[in-house]
Amino acid sequence: MKTTLRLCAFAVIFLSSHLLAQTDTVAIRYSKNITVAGLSKNLHVLASDEYEGRETGKKGQKMAAEYIAAQFKSAGIPPYKDNTFYQEFPLNLILPTPAEISVNGKQYKANTDYYSFPGQSEQKLEINEIQFLGYGIDDETYNDYKEIEVKDKVVMILAGEPFSNDSVSIITGKKKVSLWSTYSRIKTEKAKEKGVKTLLVVVDNIVEDLEDNKHRLESSSMKLDLKKTEMPVVYISKQMANEILKKQTVEKLKAKISESLKPVTAKAKADIIISIKNNIEKISSENVLGYVEGSDLKEELIVLTAHYDHLGIEGKIVYNGADDDGSGTVAIIELAQVYAKAKKEGLGPRRSMLFMTVAGEEKGLLGSSYYVEHPEFPLKNTVCDLNIDMIGRLDEKHLNNPNYVYLIGSDKLSSQLHNISESANKMYTKELELDYTYNDEKDKNRFYYRSDHYNFVKKGIPVIFYFNGVHADYHKETDEVEKINFEKMEKITRLVFFTAWEIANRNERIVVDSNKK
Repeated sequence: MKTTLRLCAFAVIFLSSHLLAQTDTVAIRYSKNITVAGLSKNLHVLASDEYEGRETGKKGQKMAAEYIAAQFKSAGIPPYKDNTFYQEFPLNLILPTPAEISVNGKQYKANTDYYSFPGQSEQKLEINEIQFLGYGIDDETYNDYKEIEVKDKVVMILAGEPFSNDSVSIITGKKKVSLWSTYSRIKTEKAKEKGVKTLLVVVDNIVEDLEDNKHRLESSSMKLDLKKTEMPVVYISKQMANEILKKQTVEKLKAKISESLKPVTAKAKADIIISIKNNIEKISSENVLGYVEGSDLKEELIVLTAHYDHLGIEGKIVYNGADDDGSGTVAIIELAQVYAKAKKEGLGPRRSMLFMTVAGEEKGLLGSSYYVEHPEFPLKNTVCDLNIDMIGRLDEKHLNNPNYVYLIGSDKLSSQLHNISESANKMYTKELELDYTYNDEKDKNRFYYRSDHYNFVKKGIPVIFYFNGVHADYHKETDEVEKINFEKMEKITRLVFFTAWEIANRNERIVVDSNKK
């Protein structure tokens, strides 16, 4: 009897391998279980007001974890260990506590003269010299960093970007702003990269800035590790900046840049004390893991991820995050159900599959960061991570073509992974346009570094990031389920399925043959 079963198992494995070289009719049959109806059903639950925006550590996130675990269980997926679907991880909740700042003995008022976001490293800085560095831009057309060494210096920069006297951006060459104005994080990331000790950002209108950032300023921050000291960032008013700069005022420096169309730098002497203290509470959150064990290659593991947390509640406003990343979360649920069904029917994957929805992404990729440092399955056996983050909407570029998906990272560590993905689309999903715009190393959006797959990249594990691009409702209360394109979601989820199916069932593990981290 045992011999017969073994022969049957090897026959299935041989047949699967043979079919994958052509059109895999078994994969096609199972892919049809990924449906608009299933995706819609789960997203209407998770992106409802009842789940309170699924903020990490809060009631709504806990409810979402329970719902996802229940879907895994109903699909016949057993708890991965110790009768649980959860990988619990500890967090430090940093409550909103403004920094204290004085300049030349004058104490300035937090959230009036300046502001800083919660979660910055606790420290006290005594400063006597400031390096003014224009707009803090490092671009091919304009570079404030070109002539200046800023490592370990306290740097002051202007918000936005330089314009000529006739209102043309020096960066874009048009009257339209660039990412250096619309995506503020790019400047802080650049400053960190250059080794800046402390960054002061001069904002144009402190009152408007405070109102625009009210939710973030009043929200707690979270960290896994409090030991690491990071570069503080403080946003200051023009009046406060002028107190530091003295005769070289913000207005004069801006005018010089507009007139010369070139970077302008300056040094200023001032006695500045910045004191950052944190009020910390210990909490915990959960990654939700659905594990489907493979057959003859079960020691090797394919991970599929999406983050199920979002931004929570602000007053009476609920940020439901239907696209970000409710769409990816319900795709993971559908995929887990399909692979569990295949296994139950004797046609499961050769390699094991881990369907993992992670928390803490919106707080800094925390859940995935914890997993790669405390893996439930050996990282050396982890073949790849297929990460799904926002696949339910259209961006401005594709308003007339919903059949697209941005793929990011597919060729960074493994050319084979990229080729498998391309082949899966050509052979099965066919009508999807695979857009690699954001895969460009020069992409200023830096999306490659901004979702959970990147924590796997840092461990040398190949990844693909599936993404629909940003839209007008990104990180707003208007990211609602009624705006989701479920037909598009179905196609993308099926592409992930076919890609994972090939990786799971091929004879050889995909090879890591490049190093573009």
